[in-house]
Formats: sequence, C-alpha cells, structure tokens
Amino acid sequence: MANEMRPLSDDELLSEQATALPDKEVASVLDLNADLDLGIDAAAPIDLAVAANANVAAPIDAAASANILSYGSESQALADQGVVIEQGITADADAASAQDSVIDQGNDTLDDGTPSSTDGGTADGGSLLPDGTLPDGTLPEESLPDAGALPVDPAAALDGDLLNVNVDLAADADIAAPINGAVAANANVAAPIDAAVAANIGSVDSQAYAVAEQDAIISQNIEGEANASADQQSDLEQ
Repeated sequence: MANEMRPLSDDELLSEQATALPDKEVASVLDLNADLDLGIDAAAPIDLAVAANANVAAPIDAAASANILSYGSESQALADQGVVIEQGITADADAASAQDSVIDQGNDTLDDGTPSSTDGGTADGGSLLPDGTLPDGTLPEESLPDAGALPVDPAAALDGDLLNVNVDLAADADIAAPINGAVAANANVAAPIDAAVAANIGSVDSQAYAVAEQDAIISQNIEGEANASADQQSDLEQ
C-alpha cells in the first residue's frame, strides 16, 4: 500500500510552477458566424387507407424444472399439448383512397441585399443604382468593409481567432410532397408452441427429464379478395 501512487498536494502543485490554461473562449481558433434568412413553404398532404381481415391463433404450452447446486435430486418436466385450430375467412378487404390537392405557394420574394437609406441618399448626396453602386461606378463609403488596424506589437498578431468565417444566406424554398397510399390484406396465422425444459446444474447423482409432446391440427381457409386502389390528383403552383 505504501508504494501506491497518491495525488499531489496543493503545495506540491504550486512547487511545479504550472500555468493554468485559458478559458476555451479565449483559446478558440475558429470564429464562425452564420446568418440564415430562410423562407420555407412546406406542404405534404397525406392520405392513406388500410383494410385487413386476419385470424391469429397462438396456443402456447410450457413446462420448466431445474435443480441448481443440489445433491441427489431429480428434475422432470413434461409438456403435453393438443391443438385443433380451424380458421376461415369469407370476406373482401377493400382499401380505396382518393386525394385532391390544390397547393399555391407564391412567397418567392428574396432580399437582394441592397442597403436602405433613411435620408433619401448617400453620404455624398448621390443616389444608388439598382446594383448598389454610385453613379460613378464606385461603392458608397459606408458599404466598404473595415480591414481593421494592424497590431502595434508583432506578438499580438497571434492573438485572437486564426479563422474567421461569416456566412450570410437568404433562401426561399417551396416544398410540396402529396402522398397517397392504399393497403389491403387477407391473412391467416397459426403458431402453436410446445416446450419443456429440465436442467441439473452443479449437482451430483441427479437426473433431469424433459418431454414435450404436441399434436396440432390446423385448417386455414381464405375466400375473398384483397383490393387496393389509390387515386391522386395534385395541382401544385410554386
């Protein structure tokens, strides 16, 4: 126990002259600014019809016996199952689905990014052309990006973020997905299960018996039709 590793005390940590790491915000090397302006019109009318006729039978018989860590014991398990199943379906399964969709999504106006003026003109009294420039082909001074000032201390050039990303996105999306479906089914299912389990674990001079006997008579009959029809009419204007 004396040779086991033990944690350092506060005095021992101070004697190591360690320097604490700065906060994660200070040590960040990635500055990401995403400005998303999304206008989304989504329409997804869904129509579904389901029809089914089904007969299900699952008789289960089980017996379990076990001897665990026992001496001179006997374990027996007996399962006897007799099953007579008769299933009959005389019916039609019909599924019909009719869908009429009229969708009008007309909001397709995007912001062109042209700066608005509150005093009716620019700083020099001129007016902006449709492409955002002055009549002489130059950009207004207030729209020019600020390159920033160079650091006085050369070592300060390593401070701050190494990568600065600014993303502006304006998007208009019209999404329409009318869905129409019809399902029809006729089914007969029978699953008689018979099980017997016997076990001796960690025992001496023990006996384990497992007997499973199953008699299953299954008669299944289906008289009918399964019909599925889907009718869809969609008028989309985007």
